[in-house]
Amino acid sequence: MLNMDKVGKHSRKGRETTKRVSEPEPDYDEEVLKRHKNAQAVTVLGEEDASVKLLEDLVFGAEDDLVERLVEDRGDGGATLLDDDDSSDSDVENEARLKVLPTRTAVWEDEDDDLEEEVDMTHRFRRDLAKSDAEAKMSKQKLQQRMKEQFQKAMGGMPSWAETKLKKKNKKKAKDDSDDEDEDGDDLMRKTGNFVGSSDSLPKGIIQMKKCLHANNDRPSEDRLTTVQFHPSAQVVMTAGLDQSISLFQVDGKTNPKIQNIYLERFPVHKAQFSVNGEQVVATSFRNKLFYIYDMMEGKVIPVHTVRGLREQRVKEFEVSPDGESLLLTGTSGYLHVLTMKTKEVVKSMKINGNIVGVAFSHDGSKVFTNSEEGEVYIWDMRSSKCLNRFTDDGCVSGTSMAASKNGQYLACGSAAGVVNVYSQEECMRQNNPKPLKAIMNLVTSATSLRFNPTSEILAIASRADDEAARLVHIPSFTVFSNFPMFLRKTIYRAHRLDFSPNSGFFSLANNKGHAPLFRLLHYKDF
Repeated sequence: MLNMDKVGKHSRKGRETTKRVSEPEPDYDEEVLKRHKNAQAVTVLGEEDASVKLLEDLVFGAEDDLVERLVEDRGDGGATLLDDDDSSDSDVENEARLKVLPTRTAVWEDEDDDLEEEVDMTHRFRRDLAKSDAEAKMSKQKLQQRMKEQFQKAMGGMPSWAETKLKKKNKKKAKDDSDDEDEDGDDLMRKTGNFVGSSDSLPKGIIQMKKCLHANNDRPSEDRLTTVQFHPSAQVVMTAGLDQSISLFQVDGKTNPKIQNIYLERFPVHKAQFSVNGEQVVATSFRNKLFYIYDMMEGKVIPVHTVRGLREQRVKEFEVSPDGESLLLTGTSGYLHVLTMKTKEVVKSMKINGNIVGVAFSHDGSKVFTNSEEGEVYIWDMRSSKCLNRFTDDGCVSGTSMAASKNGQYLACGSAAGVVNVYSQEECMRQNNPKPLKAIMNLVTSATSLRFNPTSEILAIASRADDEAARLVHIPSFTVFSNFPMFLRKTIYRAHRLDFSPNSGFFSLANNKGHAPLFRLLHYKDF
């Protein structure tokens, strides 16, 4: 007899086996693709909405970054977060975005600006952008370029905030590539910008200056001024003139208060000069050989009536040696006398042909340059009193003045025709007929006063034969600054002496009206 329970069990097992055999095997590729789609969908849901991101980028000016990203997407074959079946739709959508994206113009650009071809550069807001008087008119494009150059010069190159994201990204990428090629390369070669923007050299063309109160505004002279000189170490200026007085003023550019006034009875001052240490003042007159020494530390005025070994009827012109130990007195008939400051006696003399019209020490005091009335230049050795060289000033008929730069490079010779020849001191020592580096012809009357500034970047020239006959010459371009003198009314008049402060922060001159006009040279930060 059959066991029905066992038969039932075998029947159920047979049906279950048949059912398992009839079920199809799962498609593993499809399952993997499905899981990949689900993962991408989850990623998309976690990110920011694409339309919101696009609007945000457009509002905050990320067009360059957006276009670059879309172009890269197109270059990668239109790969998107969706599967390959939707790649064609993504390409169409990217192309549509590129076509719809508008080309925006900056809000500061105006179509009417293009109608203006030239801009008036004489306007006070644009005057400093012109490099010369020839640029009275300038095209709009050139003006924009000039303003851009001036901005980059002030900033030392284009600042990072002015660069677009695309430029920053390309710049970073280029820098990374450069680092990969040469890790030890010079970092300077991987940067862009105006590396001379922070240069301390004085630019030519226009000099930045400000007109201040007269240096002697607190006590104007009652007669013609013959001297103006800045103290070698203190912020003090000295004036002297035919009113028989020497005055000292503090220089602040605002009030210039008077410090002291020294009256010399019946002694109209022809020239006054500080000693090298600034503790004394030497003053000479016109008619006799008497001169005064004012001791500033003790407050005494010391008259020097006679000088041993000096056979001159009068003493007018002199120069203080750079070491401060001697005076170089200009005598008559071409004589030069060396006077020691300690003993007040003449220790040596030198003589040229003709009359001396200009004397200048070299920067170290080892040599003396003299200019004669006939236009001949002599170079003397101070130690041996020998003439080292002699030459004729190029094209000069009658010499009037002379000056030497403190850096030992230049020698300037003035003439009665108003021409100032600038020579190289080295060439003057080697050649018998040196040629000037430049002949400055901006004066039409006799060049009676010459002065280099302490940095040897400016040569001041002036003539006492005419009003406003003063110029500032840029060195080494040897071009005149176009904005000096240029004021609404006369201020300089006939200049007799010129001087710069120890660090070229101020410039002053003595005129025939008893005033010492004072100018602040803004390029120089110190007094």
